[in-house]
Amino acid sequence: MTRYYREYCPVAHALEVVGDRWSLLIIRDLLRGSQRFTDLLRGISGITAKLLMVRLRKLQQAGVVKQEKREDDRREVWYTLTAAGHELRPVLEALWAWGLKYAMWPPRPGEVVRPEMTLNTLVASLNTRGRRLSQTAKWAFHFTPGGGYMLSFDGERWWVEQNIESEPDVSISATPESWATFLAVKRVERAKLAHSLRVEGKLERVKEFWQTFGIPVNDISQLASNSSERQP
Repeated sequence: MTRYYREYCPVAHALEVVGDRWSLLIIRDLLRGSQRFTDLLRGISGITAKLLMVRLRKLQQAGVVKQEKREDDRREVWYTLTAAGHELRPVLEALWAWGLKYAMWPPRPGEVVRPEMTLNTLVASLNTRGRRLSQTAKWAFHFTPGGGYMLSFDGERWWVEQNIESEPDVSISATPESWATFLAVKRVERAKLAHSLRVEGKLERVKEFWQTFGIPVNDISQLASNSSERQP
């Protein structure tokens, strides 16, 4: 059932279209590319199949989302954003930036932590703040559960890819919850949580990793000495 604010205002009217619970999260996921119903259901924690169908139908009626069938697989329906839907990207990016600045805290009990979401948030933060290293870098993350991801820096930009297909400079093993907590706390508190991560690599590159997250110099020496140094 559509919620009407009974105000002649563009903000109120926009919220009537995309302001329902889950709608912006659906748009968030579709901004990454076309997805099947099962992809969306898997990617959005807590939504039921019935409610997802209701939200998708409403977004389609509003001209924000559309269905498409692919030549190689006409049996499955894919959902994608329309031009109007893609114009919501700056809105989602602004919400992302605001949430990162004012609404980030360690995971709450029962809250699902997805590794790709934490790493995408980190990439956005590093690129927005212009955080650079003195050399290129490849950091391999091994999440249990969650699989592997490679966070890379090419000298200008950071990006993340699923799966690890090349030799990393540093390997990090963690649970999704411990990694998210490490990122969410203030810098002065991170050194206390650093031992929840297993970081391996050459001493110089391990120190570089810890420095990126503001670990004090005195703590870096201790953490780096506790890390297993990998052989070239």
